[in-house]
Amino acid sequence: MHTLKIFRVLLAIFLLQLSSAALAKQAPDFNLPGDKGNIKLSDYRGQVVYLDFWASWCKPCRKSFPFMNNLQKKYGKQGLKIIAINLDSEKGAAKAFLKKNPATFTIAYDIDGVTPEKYGLTVMPTSYLIDRNGKLITSHRGFKKTQAGKLEKNVVKYLTH
Repeated sequence: MHTLKIFRVLLAIFLLQLSSAALAKQAPDFNLPGDKGNIKLSDYRGQVVYLDFWASWCKPCRKSFPFMNNLQKKYGKQGLKIIAINLDSEKGAAKAFLKKNPATFTIAYDIDGVTPEKYGLTVMPTSYLIDRNGKLITSHRGFKKTQAGKLEKNVVKYLTH
């Protein structure tokens, strides 16, 4: 009886580990226009990617840009790549936003809104952390300055893996 209990516990642990590995799925690739040419996610294999979806009308997005600028400045040389995908239907709205909220990271434009569907986006902004092998690690919905420390710790954790 005791052996059966141990076997069940070991089986449960094994299945839990197996399911955790299965959760780390490949991040959907994209190829979108940017200010300096096309941006393709798969080109950044070997780097940790912080992928953010934003729009000009999104108030929390204004607060997230200084955070992402800071992350890119602090960790870019360690292999962090920040890509922020704009979802405005007109590029002019994004450009006006960027004049008031400059970005020191890569901006891509998805005026057709195809990429958010691939990621199951439901809230703006939403960010995804993608490991050096192109696997989705975590996602974060919304943005508040009080969450910045936790988000940064998560980025650092995967930069040092």
